[in-house]
Amino acid sequence: MKKDSILAAFFSAIEKDQRLGISHIGLYVTLIWLWEKQGFEGPVNAFGKELMQLSRIASTATYQKLLRQLVQYGYIRYLPSYYKGRASRIFLNNIDR
Repeated sequence: MKKDSILAAFFSAIEKDQRLGISHIGLYVTLIWLWEKQGFEGPVNAFGKELMQLSRIASTATYQKLLRQLVQYGYIRYLPSYYKGRASRIFLNNIDR
């Protein structure tokens, strides 16, 4: 799925999903942008600090909460690396709501 179609599907889904706020949207759009930079291939490989900086999230607790909620609501699948030098993997789920 290309960026345009996943972005359109995401915005179509969030029109009906009142649980998501501007911070969720910012984080998800950041993930799409990184996925584009990585050639639309496989999962997004990213570090938490990078995602926080790009999506303008200042608090680690807030970042973890938003990430956990995006997983819980079915927008992403998150595979943390647990290693300082290895990026976590984040899969953007197909959104058919």
